[in-house]
Formats: sequence, structure tokens, C-alpha cells
Amino acid sequence: MTLGYVALVLHAHLPFVRHPDRDDYLEERWLQEAVCECYLPLLQSLERLRAEQIPFRFTLSISPTLMAMLDDPLLRRRTLRYLDAGIDLADREVRYTRGTPVEPVAHFYRHRLRSLRRLYVDSYRGDLLGAVHDFARSGYIDLITCAATHSFLPAYQEQPAVVRAQVQVAVQAFQARFGHPPRGFWLPECGYYPGVERFLLEAGVQFVFLETHGLTHARPRPPMGPYAHIWTPQGLAVFGRDPLSSKQVWSSHEGYPGDSAYRDFYRDIGFEREAAHLGVLAGPAGVRSFTGFKYHRVTGPTDQKELYDRWAAEQTVVRHAAHFVRSRVAQVAELRGILPGGPPPLVVAPYDAELFGHWWFEGPDFLEHLARAAIQVDGVRFVTPGDYIDMHGQGQGVAEPGYSSWGDRGYADFWVDGENHWLYRHLHAAGRSMQRLAREPGPGAQGLARALNQAARELLLAQASDWAFILRSGTATDYAHRRVQQHLTRFHRIAHAVGQGEMPDSSWFAAVEAADNLFPHLDYRVFNEH
Repeated sequence: MTLGYVALVLHAHLPFVRHPDRDDYLEERWLQEAVCECYLPLLQSLERLRAEQIPFRFTLSISPTLMAMLDDPLLRRRTLRYLDAGIDLADREVRYTRGTPVEPVAHFYRHRLRSLRRLYVDSYRGDLLGAVHDFARSGYIDLITCAATHSFLPAYQEQPAVVRAQVQVAVQAFQARFGHPPRGFWLPECGYYPGVERFLLEAGVQFVFLETHGLTHARPRPPMGPYAHIWTPQGLAVFGRDPLSSKQVWSSHEGYPGDSAYRDFYRDIGFEREAAHLGVLAGPAGVRSFTGFKYHRVTGPTDQKELYDRWAAEQTVVRHAAHFVRSRVAQVAELRGILPGGPPPLVVAPYDAELFGHWWFEGPDFLEHLARAAIQVDGVRFVTPGDYIDMHGQGQGVAEPGYSSWGDRGYADFWVDGENHWLYRHLHAAGRSMQRLAREPGPGAQGLARALNQAARELLLAQASDWAFILRSGTATDYAHRRVQQHLTRFHRIAHAVGQGEMPDSSWFAAVEAADNLFPHLDYRVFNEH
């Protein structure tokens, strides 16, 4: 008997990082690491499940910037080069560690990287989005998207044209790539403010996700809290995050990834071996970086780490997957008893996709064994939010969600604080300029549409929430500063030329177009709010 449901939601996103002028930007490794450590291993797990006809159902949100990078020929070539560099290093590591206790782990890495390369090159021919789409058609994945450049939308609620553009451009990009509009939408950082549903509904979006208190603070207060969707007065379905399932996976102290048997993230040979030995993975001269070769396990809270035991990690991940499923069965049974009379409870478990494989190396294995464990129980079914709406459309009825995000302290603190608040006066000023250009582009506008479209791209890229996040967290801050400044400078230079009824300098403009080449179907008039 099914007592309730679980909706597993993975949000896959990376900022648009593409530097055709140089191939040694460490920031481009964000994509390469995610492909090799997260996306390919996850697809490999799904391939095994499909081959064994084991059903599974989850939601995958793919940001438009990540979609653009995964489809970009230059970045595909660089990703393959990174994968090949890893295989070359694995060969050297097998020789380097021969006769030592580390040798079995080096062999494991070599075998793993070779199998991932076969999957990437021979099976998918570099087309990961095509592979994802295939799993969607097979019923494993419900694909959705998020804002165009992952902008924290509450920061722009006084500029509705900006919010509308972020939503419309995202939905158009998704439609162009997959041939149908997304039914759901991941609000970046789960950032919700009353009124944003206007733009989502206009774009055809049916449901979104909020942090827990977005529902528990809704008016009137929903009797089931976050365990069934509500409908906003305008007609948008809203789902809330379950804190218990989140804690079991996210928490660095109590969550599964902190188990002593799992691979330690921070101990990496990139900080131990000579640059000549590391080869391409050594990074730019004088800069140490991660290589993905890590020979130690979490062990404990000290710097003393034991060697990684792959067999022990595999046994642990099977146990944790079974525990997660048992916990959800017990949870929905308790909720069913506490909240009789309503629809069956739905536990929404959303996570950053990159947690699985990059930060938590065994994460893709966990998801695979989650599917295996789920078919052994009758108490819960893994569904998507769209499935749940189809089965229990009324949910908890109509309520107005509260302003919220899943950031620190639950509101806008992380994206608008003392480290990054200065961004917004510049971003808002550029947003006003873009709106003016979209309404009244000036003389010769028809011939300047190409320039206006690029101005819109530069503004969207500057609005990415990633730059505020990086500035607040204190990692790669120089790069975040440079990216915001670069996109705003490009925007204003283009806007100035258009204001004079001219195209920007041709050689400079061609280089900008070649570098920031996402959203090929973008029409600048999307910033002209109706």
C-alpha cells in the first residue's frame, strides 16, 4: 500500500564560463569537473538501471547557462581533453604507486575514467543533453529549467521587465533544445517573492519549488505544511522543501556524505605531486588545483586521513540508500496519521545535482541504489511534482506563499549583503537602460538588432546570482569581480554605440559575440515589458 510519495529533485547549474582566447582558465574546470564527476557518473547509473529494467522517477532542472555550455563545441573539446588528461595521469599514477597500498585506488581511477570516456565519446558522442533527453523520453526524468542566467529574482522585483526576461529567455531556450516547454521551473536559490508567478504563468510554467518556510508562512497557513502543494491565487502550484530528507543528505555533520568510509574531497594529489607529473591537470604555472585523484577517506574531523577503501564505500552507500528509503516510509506513515483527510503526503527532496559526484563522490551510486531500494518497499513511490499534480491536483487549495529563499537565514541575506550589495546599483541601472533601449531603440534600430541582442546577453550574464554568491562566500572573488565588470562594460559600450545610431567597433564586437555566444534566438525586445 502506498502511504505517500517522494519527489527527488536535482538542480544542475553552473555559471556560463567560456574563454575562447585561453585554455588555461581554472574556472572552466567547473564544467569539466562536473561532467566527469557528476553528470557522466549519474548517466552511467541510469544506464545500468534501464538495462536491468529497474524503474525510477525524478526531476532534473538544467539551467540555460549549463545547457549552453554542454552544447558548445569548444567546451566539448576541452572537456574531452580534460578527460584524456585524467586518463594519462591515471596511467602515471598506476606506475607511481606500484607496490604501495595506494595502487588499488589508482587502478580504480584508471578503470573509472576509461569507462566514462567510452560513455562520453562512443555512446553519447559528447551530447550529454541528448542523453538526458533520451532518459526523459524513457520516463526516468522530468526535465525542467530555471531562470536564464540563474538570477536571484527577488533582487529585481522593482524591475519586472528584468524578471520577465529571465523567465522568458529560459523557457525559450528549453523549448528550442528539447522541443517542448518546461512544465516546472526552479527559482534560482529558491528565491520567491509575491508577484513573480505572473511571469512564470505567462511563460506556461505550472509549478515551482520553495524553501520550507515559503509554505509554512503562507496565508492562510496550509494544514499539511510543505507536504503537499498549494496554489497561489494566480494559479501557480508551489511545492516546499522537506527539511528532514534535506538534512540527511546535505548536513556536513549528520548527513551521509560525512561518513568516515566515503572519499575525502579536500585531500588531492594536485597539492602533493610535482607539476611535471600532473601534466595538463597541474593548472596554470604556480597555481595548485584539484585533479580528482584523492586517495583518502573522510576518516574523522582531523587532518589524519586513512586510505580510501572502495569496497567499504560501496557497502556504505548501499546501506545509506536503504536507510533513506526506510526513513521516507516511516516519515510518510507518520504524516498520514497526523494529517488525515488530505491528499497523501509528498516529501520533496531537492538538492544541487553537483553534490552527487563532485562534493560527494559516492553520490551517483547512492542515487542508483536508492532506485534499487525503492522497488523493495510498498510504503512510498518516487514520483515527480507533475505526477503528483496529475494525481492530486487540488493539493491543499489556495494560499499566498511567503517571501523566501533557501539561502542562509532563509531570505535575501546571502545575495544582498555587505560583500555584494554594491552590485545591484550597477545592475539596476543597466536594467533600466536595457528597458529604454527595448522600448525606444532609437534611429536605425532595425539594422542594430544584432547589437541590441548582444547587449541583452551581456546584461543577463551580469545578473547571474553566482557572482553575488562567490563574493559573499569569499571564493574566486577576483574572478567574480572581473566577470561582472566585463559584462557591464560590454553592455554600456554597446548601448552607447546604439544610442548614437551606430554599430560598435566591428572587430571588438565580433570578439564579444564569439565569447558570449549563448541564447542564439534571443530577441532584445523581451525586455520591453507589456
